[in-house]
Amino acid sequence: MHAFDVLGDPVRRRILELLADGELTSGAVCAVVREEFGISQPAVSQHLKVLRENGFATVRAEGTRRLYAVRTDPLRDVDVWLDRFRRFWTPHLAALATEVARGKRERRLRESDNPEE
Repeated sequence: MHAFDVLGDPVRRRILELLADGELTSGAVCAVVREEFGISQPAVSQHLKVLRENGFATVRAEGTRRLYAVRTDPLRDVDVWLDRFRRFWTPHLAALATEVARGKRERRLRESDNPEE
C-alpha cells in the first residue's frame, strides 16, 4: 500500500495524530477513535493493523497491554515527496507571518500611544 493510501483515511490520520503525542495503549486509541468516528473496536484494530503493516506504527507488548507508537521513517518519505511542492505555499506562509508580525507591531504602537484605552 502506498503511503498516501494509508494516510488518505481520516481515521488513520487521527490515530497518527494521537500517537504523535507519545505511546498509547490500543484501548486508549480505540476509546478516542470510537468516540470521534463512531466505529467499532474491531474497525479501530483494523486501522491500527494497516498502520503497523505499512510501517507507520509500532506495537509492543507490556503485560496484557499493547502499546502503539509512531514510526517516523515513512513520514520522512512523505516529507521528501512533498518537498517539491513546498514552493507553492512557503512564500505565502512567509508573507502571512510578515503581515501578522506587522499587525502585532501596529497594535503595540497604538496601545503605547493611547495607554488609557
